[in-house]
Amino acid sequence: MEYMVCCVPVSPLRANPSHKAEMVSQQLFGEKSYLIEKGEDNWTKIKLKYDTYEGWVQQSHLVSIDEEQYTKTDKELTADWVNEIDYNGHLMNVPMGCSLSAFQNGVAFWRKNSVHFKGKIWNPEEVKITPKLIKQIAFKFLNTSYLWGGKSVFGIDCSGFSQMVYKFLNKQLPRDAWQQAGAGEIVNFLQEAHCGDLAFFDNDEGRIIHVGLLLNENEIIHAAGKVRLDKIDSNGILNMETKQRTHQLRIIKRYF
Repeated sequence: MEYMVCCVPVSPLRANPSHKAEMVSQQLFGEKSYLIEKGEDNWTKIKLKYDTYEGWVQQSHLVSIDEEQYTKTDKELTADWVNEIDYNGHLMNVPMGCSLSAFQNGVAFWRKNSVHFKGKIWNPEEVKITPKLIKQIAFKFLNTSYLWGGKSVFGIDCSGFSQMVYKFLNKQLPRDAWQQAGAGEIVNFLQEAHCGDLAFFDNDEGRIIHVGLLLNENEIIHAAGKVRLDKIDSNGILNMETKQRTHQLRIIKRYF
C-alpha cells in the first residue's frame, strides 16, 4: 500500500478525475491518506486517514511517506489563522488546523522532503473544553466565505466548519452533516442546549442538509453564505441581517 501526505496548503478532493468535477471535500497540508487508484493526467484517487473520505486529487499535491509515519497518531495542529512553513527551503503559508504529521522538534522528513515549522502549535489533547474555548476557536472562522466541500479558513462549508472546530477540541467527527447527525447523544429541547452542541436542519423531504454550532439556546454560529452568527428558536434559524427564516430545525446532538 502506498501512503501519502498533502504537501500544499489546501488540496481539492474531487468526485471525479477532472478539474471540472465537484469538490466533495479538501485535504489540508499535512493530512495523510493512502492510494486507492491511479488515473490519467496526474490524477490519483485517495482515502483520507482522518475521516475516511475518498476522492480524486492531483498527484503533485501529494508526497510519499513511510508506513510508520502514516500509522503514527498526530494530534498537533497549526494554531494561527495563517502559518509559515519552510518546505524544502521555500516559504509556504498554510491555514490553521493543518496536521503537523511526523514532526519532531519542529522538523519532519517526508522521504526526500524536509519540512520545518517554528510557529504556534495547538495540541487538542491538552485542552480543557469550556464555552470560552469553544467560542475562541469557532470565532476564528467568522466571516470565512462559504465554499462547498471546503474545510479551512480560506473557505468552508457547514459540516467542514463543525468538523474543524471539533478537531481543535480533540473530538473527531465524520465529514458530512448527515453523518455527524448519526453520532452523539440527542438533546431533547433547545432550552437544554449547551455551548458546543450541534444543531441539524432538514429539507422538506426530511434529509439533513445543514449543521451549525450552538453557542446557547438562542444563538448559533454556522456556515451559510459565510460563517455567521444568527438567532435560533424551536422553528429554526433566523438570519439577523435579512430577518428571514433560513433553516428548519430537525435535531440537536451532544458529543462531550
